[in-house]
Amino acid sequence: MQPGYSRRYAIEFTGSGREYFNIWIVNLLLSVLTLGIYSAWAKVRRLQYFYRNTRIADASFEYHGLPMAILKGRIIAFIILMLYSLAGRYNLLLGLAAAALIGLVMPWLIVRSLRFKLHYSSYRGLRFAFVGSDKAAYRVFLLNPILAAITVYLLVPFAHQRIKQYQHRNSKFGNTFFTFGATVGSFYRVYLKALLAALLLGILVVFLAKLFMLRFIVFLIPVIFICIAVYMAVALPNLIWNVTGLGDHAFYCNLRMRPYLWIGFTNLLGIIVTLGLFVPFAQVRMLRYKLECMGLIGMGDLAGFVAGQTQEVSALGQETSEIFNMDISL
Repeated sequence: MQPGYSRRYAIEFTGSGREYFNIWIVNLLLSVLTLGIYSAWAKVRRLQYFYRNTRIADASFEYHGLPMAILKGRIIAFIILMLYSLAGRYNLLLGLAAAALIGLVMPWLIVRSLRFKLHYSSYRGLRFAFVGSDKAAYRVFLLNPILAAITVYLLVPFAHQRIKQYQHRNSKFGNTFFTFGATVGSFYRVYLKALLAALLLGILVVFLAKLFMLRFIVFLIPVIFICIAVYMAVALPNLIWNVTGLGDHAFYCNLRMRPYLWIGFTNLLGIIVTLGLFVPFAQVRMLRYKLECMGLIGMGDLAGFVAGQTQEVSALGQETSEIFNMDISL
C-alpha cells in the first residue's frame, strides 16, 4: 500500500454472550464466596476476554493488568470511603473535612488509574501510555468541576470538553500521541440540543395532559429522560471519536439512536425476565454494537505503522518508573 493511501479499518467484536456468560457466572460466584476479594481477578478475566475479542486490521488487543495491583487499589478506595463515612457519622465538620481531603487527592488518583489502564493495554505487542501531568489534572478534574457547580452547571460542557481533551491528548500508542479536535462550542451544541429537546417534550406532555385531562401522561416523563439519556450516549461518543486521531490516522464513530435504544430496551426486558441472568448477554450485545460502529481511517499500511512504532520504542526504551502500579478504579 502506498504511503498516503487511506483505508478504513472497522473494529470487530468476536465474543459471544454464551462464552462471556461462563466467565461472568464463575466470576460472580467466586467474588461472593471470597467476600469480594476475587473481584480483582474477575476484572482481569473480564477485560482480557473483551480485549482479546476486540479486533482491528486482523489483530486483537490485549490486557495485561495485575490482579494484586487492582486489589490493592480497591482496598485503598474502600479504606478512604470507610473513613469518610465514619467521619461524617461522628461529626459534620469532620465529615466535610474528609470530603474536602478526598476531593484534593482524587485528581492524583485519577491520573494513576489512567496510567495503569493504558500501560497494561496493548495492540500487536505494543503498549499504550498516559503521560498527563498532575498539575493539569487538578485543573481538569477539580477546578473546572467546581466552577461548573458554582455557575449552576452552565460550565458543564466546558468542563467535559477539557476532561476529554486532557485524556486524549496525553494518551499515546508507542511514541505517537492521540489528537483531539473537539471545541468547547461543539460540546455546548450537544448539551443545548439535549436541553432543548427535554424542554419541548416536557411542554408537549403538559399540553396533552391539560388538553385531554389524562393524568397517566405524566408517566411519559421517565420516557423523556430515557430518550435524552440515549441521545447523549450516542451524540457524545460520535462527537468525541470523530475528532480523535492517532498521528496521521483518524477515528470514526457513527452510533445511532434507534438501534441503541432498541438494544437497550430488549436488554432490559431480557434482564427482568431472566432475573438478571441475561446481564452478560446484554453487555456483549451493547458492546458489540458500540465497537462495530467505530473504526480507524488509516493513512498507509497500519501494520507498517505499528512495526515502526515498535522499533522506535525498542530503540529509545520505555519509561515506566513513574507508572503507579495500582488500579484505583472500581
